[in-house]
Amino acid sequence: MSNTFERPKPVLMIPIRRCGSHALRLRLNFSPEFYSPYPLHLVDFMPLLELYENLADDSTYFQLVIDLVGLQNATMVKWENVALDPVAIFESIKDRPRSLHTVAWEMLFQAGKKHGAKVVMDKSLDNVYYAEELIDLFEDMKFLNVVRDPRAQINSINRAIIHDFDTLLNAITWVNAHNTAIALADKYPERVLTIRYEDFLTHQEAVLRQICQFLEIEFLDSMLDVSKSTEAQEISVLSALWSTNTSPPILANIDKFKQNLTDSEIEIIETVTKPIMDYYGYEPITKAGAQVTEEMLEVAQELNSIKRPKAWMDLREKDLRDYQLRKFRSDYLNMVKQKLLPD
Repeated sequence: MSNTFERPKPVLMIPIRRCGSHALRLRLNFSPEFYSPYPLHLVDFMPLLELYENLADDSTYFQLVIDLVGLQNATMVKWENVALDPVAIFESIKDRPRSLHTVAWEMLFQAGKKHGAKVVMDKSLDNVYYAEELIDLFEDMKFLNVVRDPRAQINSINRAIIHDFDTLLNAITWVNAHNTAIALADKYPERVLTIRYEDFLTHQEAVLRQICQFLEIEFLDSMLDVSKSTEAQEISVLSALWSTNTSPPILANIDKFKQNLTDSEIEIIETVTKPIMDYYGYEPITKAGAQVTEEMLEVAQELNSIKRPKAWMDLREKDLRDYQLRKFRSDYLNMVKQKLLPD
């Protein structure tokens, strides 16, 4: 690509949310060389892509640009001091390989340039499944692979509104994401830095220095005091999921899953994730011998379909602001879908 050195270098954080990703992103953002805004989470937009049909058509591709800029405007956290111009984005990429990722990364590149950054990072962790496409688009693409104890992470996912509402289903999702990340790291070891979130909790400075070296940015002492992050202060009041982002690493969170998960849930997680737990050095506390059957999966999926609307109702009751912001984004995606559907 001819403009490799005219834009910031791209980094994608992988492979699945609720891994402590905001804690890392907010600290790295203290560097003037680095820029990582709240992510677009394109995984939610992917089902709409086929409705655009022919991206070779300029008007269709420009519409995709407009809709993705609209998605950024509909997201829970706006990109500070950035007003994206769909025309400028389209003109910059119209002669490059056309894809959803080309558009989304150009948005991030232009925002990063406005902040004077030499490295930009997308925290859309689910995009791990599109890593090969990203490498084809950007030969300098890197990946920050953040691993967290699956028991703690799945406990967190269970209580969020972003994946499923069942321990077994989320354990399977966790395994699929990490298997993809491990395969990526094996194939492109020079492109992937893997860190364990627990190591960050216990050795914050050392891990941040390791990440900065990988990203080729300078480590700053200010990264160790996230309480001075304006963005951390702002997002902490938008959702209960982010309420601790203004705090130092909380070591007690390492074993918090023991308070919320039953013994049988812990054994299910350890059974499903055991090869990866072994790979990353996490010790089981059960025999990890649960029997996972097709019938269990069917029951889990049925219960999940019941729990989903209830979870949205609960969120509305407990945190109306969070509910309204997420609902606005959901409504925007539905509006785009309805607009694209044939008459």
